[in-house]
Amino acid sequence: MNTTSSTRDEERVLSDFRDALNGWRNALEAHRMAPPDHGFSTRLAGLARAASEEACACRAADAAGFDWPPHRAADPRPPYELQPGTGRRGPESLWRRFDEAVRQLNTAATGQNMLDVAHTYDKLAAAAAELAEAVEREDGASGRRPRARARRSA
Repeated sequence: MNTTSSTRDEERVLSDFRDALNGWRNALEAHRMAPPDHGFSTRLAGLARAASEEACACRAADAAGFDWPPHRAADPRPPYELQPGTGRRGPESLWRRFDEAVRQLNTAATGQNMLDVAHTYDKLAAAAAELAEAVEREDGASGRRPRARARRSA
């Protein structure tokens, strides 16, 4: 591989990595700014997708020879509606998995191993996806799911 091609590949990996980080931040922000209960399962599904994309970007960055940029968040807790004791809906066993994945991600993010971070994002994605499905089922069974607007004739 020539140097120009290698540089373009590294630039693409870094661009994809930044895009995945922005997607992750946007998914977290959707939870921070959320009205109570409205669209909770959809936000969880979005968080799962963002975590999965972040894991893929981390694996690509690792393959291109990059290390994770270690950092410690000022506040490592997830947004309020995702924290224990806030009335979050869904099976407690899935929330325990989610909480453990968050803890592991916070720990991995302080190191430099890109694959460790990818692995923890995978765990978080799986837990959030299962929670999204469970909450969607609960919402459907309880009638919480927003109803579609009735269509009118023109």
